[in-house]
Amino acid sequence: MSATGKLYLVPTPIGNLEDITFRALRVLKEADLILAEDTRTSAPLLKHFDIQKKVFAHHQHNEHQSSNEIIKFLLMGQNIALISDAGTPAISDPGFFLVREALKFNIAIECLPGATAFVPALVNSGFPTDKFCFEGFLPLKKGRQTRYKFLAEEERTIILYESPHRLLKTLDEMATHFGADRLISVSRELTKMFEETVRGTVTEIKTYYETHPAKGEFVICVAGAPASEEKKKKKKYKDDEDDE
Repeated sequence: MSATGKLYLVPTPIGNLEDITFRALRVLKEADLILAEDTRTSAPLLKHFDIQKKVFAHHQHNEHQSSNEIIKFLLMGQNIALISDAGTPAISDPGFFLVREALKFNIAIECLPGATAFVPALVNSGFPTDKFCFEGFLPLKKGRQTRYKFLAEEERTIILYESPHRLLKTLDEMATHFGADRLISVSRELTKMFEETVRGTVTEIKTYYETHPAKGEFVICVAGAPASEEKKKKKKYKDDEDDE
């Protein structure tokens, strides 16, 4: 038996409880304790699957302090499972800092595959999936405009997360920086009863949501910017060279 415990990162359903894996359930039931982003949010999930374990809060406001205590438990041989409110820990949710600290002590880490919102949204969008750029939530204030300017030239499919109360403002900003005719795909309430994906130009999507109140969490996929003429010429020149 290992002298130290193992840290498990366990994805949880983003909506439909049937999306949890058998392996995730086993790990949660066998863990010595569970870390949850919000214990109140995780309680119904754990109760539904009859998982009776000690649950401690681990979120963005306490992760620096709580990580020190968690490392101590792991070094004592405790196996700990980290879950977020929904989806995969550390993907726009707490987890990265704890993983980095655990690695400093050579603690074993295992991340289970499972639910995450951006994958079904990307596949549903109809945009290229071979290369894409995941941005998650853009900065709320400082650096937001700078990020838009940088992404305006991004040729890969861009994936963003957004909350319902900022959706219309974000669409306005996209029209300014990406162009009103840039194609986007907006998914909400993924895996839930009222799941919806709307596709069209930035202007068309904004018009739709002006008459359809935005509810739920949103994933926005943005078609990549068209390649500049200079880049097209360079690519053609390289392709010609490869053919020789």
